[in-house]
Amino acid sequence: MRNDSSFIELKARERARLLLDDGSFRELLDPFEGIVSPWLEAQGIVVQSDDGMVVAKGTINGGPAVVIAIEGAFQGGSMGEVSGAKMAAALELAAEDNRNGIPTQAVLCLETGGVRLQEANLGLAAIADIHAAIVDLRRYTPVIGVVAGTVGCFGGMSIAAALCSHLIVTREARLGLNGPQVIEQEAGIDEYDSRNRPFIWSMTGGEVRYESGLVETLVGDGVNAVKQAVNAAIAKGVPAQHRTDNYDWYLERLNNFDTTKQADSEQIKQLFGEKRA
Repeated sequence: MRNDSSFIELKARERARLLLDDGSFRELLDPFEGIVSPWLEAQGIVVQSDDGMVVAKGTINGGPAVVIAIEGAFQGGSMGEVSGAKMAAALELAAEDNRNGIPTQAVLCLETGGVRLQEANLGLAAIADIHAAIVDLRRYTPVIGVVAGTVGCFGGMSIAAALCSHLIVTREARLGLNGPQVIEQEAGIDEYDSRNRPFIWSMTGGEVRYESGLVETLVGDGVNAVKQAVNAAIAKGVPAQHRTDNYDWYLERLNNFDTTKQADSEQIKQLFGEKRA
């Protein structure tokens, strides 16, 4: 595969393979292990042999690394008991490696709508474990998040993205706490038309998230571009301050925002844009 090919069009397993050094990819709990959700088949939902979560060990620039990639094509990349446990455990093992003197890097490929509704409480508990594992690991090594498309990153996993040391997005990516359909259902189409794609991307797309300072790196859709951005983020090391350590700054701006008016991209940039400047 040519390294200038689309990263967005890749399945999760191929994303993980290409982010690792050539020949170093080794999958943990691969499809032959048959790790499936026990909750889907009972509801008439076809299961997947890896539950939509790919965990790969290998190296990046010769150093130990784990790449965890969510398969957005399975259940919208939603997180359940099994898939969430796979991600949380991989992050916990990476933290343990670092405590034992093995400086293991971590990259998360996030294509997810959030919790899997069929496994609601179990999925939410798993996402909480993921949050705790990221906060633990990022003390030792930068946790790199990549949101490329086509699903985006929403729900509780958008909080996981915010907890990452460094976020990389494409213009085609989307990032937000609630998905467009959820907002429309709760607030009405006048508030948020989920079929208005230009509007959606102007509010939650990768470009506006970058210009607002909510993510660190905006890249084009290409395997080589994403790999270079990941390598550059790793090279920067653990930031002196993670964005979630600066919550008072964000809360002050949110508390002063006029919610009686329809938000737009310019307001979002003005609200948080000082961070980019």
